[in-house]
Amino acid sequence: MTLLAACIALSGCTGSLFQSKAVPSSVYLLSAHVAPVHSSVAADLAVMRPRLRAGLDTDRIAVLYPDKRLDYFADARWSGPLDEVVQDLAVQAFAGAARLRNVSAEGSAFASGYWLELQVDDFQAEYAASGGVPTVHVHFTARLGTAGDRKLLGSFEATADQAASDNRLSAIVDAFERACNAALEQLVVDTSRTLAGT
Repeated sequence: MTLLAACIALSGCTGSLFQSKAVPSSVYLLSAHVAPVHSSVAADLAVMRPRLRAGLDTDRIAVLYPDKRLDYFADARWSGPLDEVVQDLAVQAFAGAARLRNVSAEGSAFASGYWLELQVDDFQAEYAASGGVPTVHVHFTARLGTAGDRKLLGSFEATADQAASDNRLSAIVDAFERACNAALEQLVVDTSRTLAGT
């Protein structure tokens, strides 16, 4: 009888036991929009999976406060881990703007004559001590080389800062997209110029 009473009591609680009160995360997708370069290059480029600075190796959206405290916006995520997001954006940017013969991600079925290695040094929204709206800071370091002999052809840096139009997450994500695209545009120009010189 005691066991039956316990089962009845437990069955009455299952509705609340298995219902999550957590707010589902909003997922944000970034897109690449980069101005095309003028000259075309008959080259095949593979974009490697980026390396990330410690603290950025997550799908969460990073925010840096004036006391150097790194945190993440609550209930908000990128559409994937940041290294995958940046690699996808770089492939989009180079495919759409660099006017190369072929652009692919590392591990693609296409054989590429050149590789581009990226490092994400900064990809966070930063608040000033005075408060207000944050500024998104993006900094990439890139190395370009040949696939056959792994010869280094050039190293580039790209930095972009974009202030959010408002202190709302949608406006901050828009600033992320603008900053990322500005940095990628620098890399497209430098990479295309180097490949044209080879």
